[in-house]
Amino acid sequence: MACLTLGFLVVATIGVRKHRAHVRKYKRVLRLVNNRVAEDVALKSFSFEELKDATNNFVDVIGKGAYGTVFKGVIFDGERTVAVKRLEKVVAEGERDFLNEMKAIGKTHHKNLVRLLGYCYDGTNRLLVYEYMKNGSLADFLFKSRLKVNWEGRVEVVLSIARGLCYLHEECETQIIHCDIKPENILMDDKGYAKIADFGLAKLLMPNQSRTYTEIRGTRGYVAPEWHRNLPITVKADVYSFGIMLFEIICCRRSVEADVPENEQVLAYWAHDCFKANEVEKLVQNEFVEKSKLEKMVKVGLWCTQDEASSRPSMKRVILMLEGTVNIPDPPLLSSFVCSP
Repeated sequence: MACLTLGFLVVATIGVRKHRAHVRKYKRVLRLVNNRVAEDVALKSFSFEELKDATNNFVDVIGKGAYGTVFKGVIFDGERTVAVKRLEKVVAEGERDFLNEMKAIGKTHHKNLVRLLGYCYDGTNRLLVYEYMKNGSLADFLFKSRLKVNWEGRVEVVLSIARGLCYLHEECETQIIHCDIKPENILMDDKGYAKIADFGLAKLLMPNQSRTYTEIRGTRGYVAPEWHRNLPITVKADVYSFGIMLFEIICCRRSVEADVPENEQVLAYWAHDCFKANEVEKLVQNEFVEKSKLEKMVKVGLWCTQDEASSRPSMKRVILMLEGTVNIPDPPLLSSFVCSP
C-alpha cells in the first residue's frame, strides 16, 4: 500500500512539473508573439534629414490644409511610398495638434482609417508619415471626376466612413472626436475603399469623460450648431458633419452652391424640402435610384443633422440604419435647419 502511495506521488509530481513546464513555454511563446505584434504596430521615429531625403527636399506636394502640407515620399530604400505631412504653426496650434495626432492615431488600427506609420519630432520640425493613398480624396471623386461613382459604390463609401467613425467614437482605447469630417478628409485606396484621414484637429477625450469644451474647430459648412452656442462638444458633432457629407455623397455636389436655383443652394435645406414633399428623386437627377433606398439614405442624413445633438443617432445606430437592421422612423419635419456660417 505504501509503495502504491509513493508511486502515485511520484507520478503526480512529474505531472505537475510537466504542466508547469508547458505553462512556462506557453508564456514565453505568448511574450514573443506580443513583442512581435508590438513591433508591427509601433510607430517609427524619423529624423528630419531622413524625411527630407525621402521627399526629395519636399518638392512633390499632394495636399495642403490649415495645419500643414502633405508631400509624397518613399522610405525603406524606395520600397514604400508614403505621404509625409509637415505640420506648420508648430509653436502654437501645430505642436498641440502633433501631440493629439500621435496619441490618437498611434493607438488606432481600423481598415477605414488611414494608417500612421511614423513621425518626426526633431527640433522645431513636426512631421507625420502616413500610408500613401494614390486615388486621392472623396472630394475628387464627388466633385471633380468625370466618371461619377454609381449609387452602390456611394452607399459602400458611406458605410465605410460610418464604420471608421464608430471605431473612433466607441471602440478606441481613448474616445476620439475627429472634429473635421468632410470629403477632403476621406481618402480612397487603390481598391476603392474609403478611409478617414487627418486627425490633426482631433480632440481626445479622457476615459469616463463624454463632453468637452473647446474652441471652434472644423470646416465651414460642416460644423455642428453647438460649436456656435458654447455648448459641450460630444461625438454628436461628428455625426452632424457626417450627415452634411452624406447629402453631398447622395447628390454628388457641394453642401452649398451658388449657381443653382435659390431653393437648392443649401443642400441640407433642399434635402429636407424634397423629403417633406415626397420628391427625394429630385436629389439624384439624371440617375435612377430605387426610391425606397434613396429615402432611407435621406432619412439617415436628416436624423444626423438634427439641430439638437441629443436627437442625433450614434454612429453605431447609423450603421444599423444604413444596413437595414433597424427601422428608420421619419425624422421631425423642422421649420428650419441651422446652417454653419
